[in-house]
Amino acid sequence: MKKKTKNMILVSIFAALTAVGGFLTIPIPPVPFTLQTFFVKLSGLFLGGNLAFLSQIIYLILGLIGVPIFTQGGGIHYIFKPTFGYLLSFPICAYVTGKLIERTRKDHETFGQYFAIFSIDSIINYAVGLPYLYIILNYVNNINMSISQVFVTGCLIFIPWDIVKILMSAWIAKKINKLDRNHLFK
Repeated sequence: MKKKTKNMILVSIFAALTAVGGFLTIPIPPVPFTLQTFFVKLSGLFLGGNLAFLSQIIYLILGLIGVPIFTQGGGIHYIFKPTFGYLLSFPICAYVTGKLIERTRKDHETFGQYFAIFSIDSIINYAVGLPYLYIILNYVNNINMSISQVFVTGCLIFIPWDIVKILMSAWIAKKINKLDRNHLFK
């Protein structure tokens, strides 16, 4: 299979997996528990920075043009959803994760390194998602929430779940460490 075709297929698969992760959800307001960030992490691991970034951009574009692949549907109006900031972070998270993994020496990668890389991914997700959540709740939806309330409802309650996703991602990364990632999808 030509490399270009293979890359297009893999990018599409990870865009689709991110969408599927949005439907594997526990709906709690204002931010549901989903598996989207798990697949964003894996896109960085398997695709590298550039292709992982592209997979998440495609996911966002499809959702914004109306394909109902976001947790609560799709369409341009989704930019006014409080959780859209988390989605905006996906391309950045995937890119950074992929680039950090690309820069580690394959023969020296440890579980701890993977844990740190995937933790950085989660920190970026919150760094983009929390301010967006605060702005949309307070200034668009006129729901008066303090910064500390937004931090609790948009981050703190998710940390145990994020640690599980980080551990799962690091475990998968360590398991495939012995394989050549470039030849995984031949």
